[in-house]
Amino acid sequence: MKLGDGVEQAIHCVTLLASMPEGGLLSAAAMAEFHGVSVSYLLKHLQALSGAGIVQTVPGPRGGYRLARGADAITLLDIVLAVEGHEPAFRCKEIRQNGPDPLPARHFRRPCQINAAMLRAERAYRNELRSVTVSDLIQQLLAEDDGSTAARGCAFFDAHLRYPKPKPKSTN
Repeated sequence: MKLGDGVEQAIHCVTLLASMPEGGLLSAAAMAEFHGVSVSYLLKHLQALSGAGIVQTVPGPRGGYRLARGADAITLLDIVLAVEGHEPAFRCKEIRQNGPDPLPARHFRRPCQINAAMLRAERAYRNELRSVTVSDLIQQLLAEDDGSTAARGCAFFDAHLRYPKPKPKSTN
């Protein structure tokens, strides 16, 4: 199975958003710069993450992206499904029923064993991704960091973090 580059980019961006100070926002351009990837390609994946309720978009010149829910409520499976879709990686086309001299339909009453094995593997893969949250990834990173990763992140946030313009107070 091969996942697209967008999955890696999406996971890293969600992890970056989970690490920023509360109330902050990051632009797609800033995240693309931080990871050295194409802004236009990243925007496609941020849109998918937004549609899945993983990130929230704040419009405007001081807008950007932030998590739509806590890092402990976002799994790797959530991100993969947002970017790649919900279809299983293996899709049986029942080619065993094709060919120049196919067997009668009575030979195909039971599911194809190849399809069954592939679906079991898919379930195991998805269960593993479901068991890892973004919060888990951040905790692992912090446990292994010698301070370099945290310093890089802090410097990046200092240069790129945005805060939405406060709403004017009503004068009643």
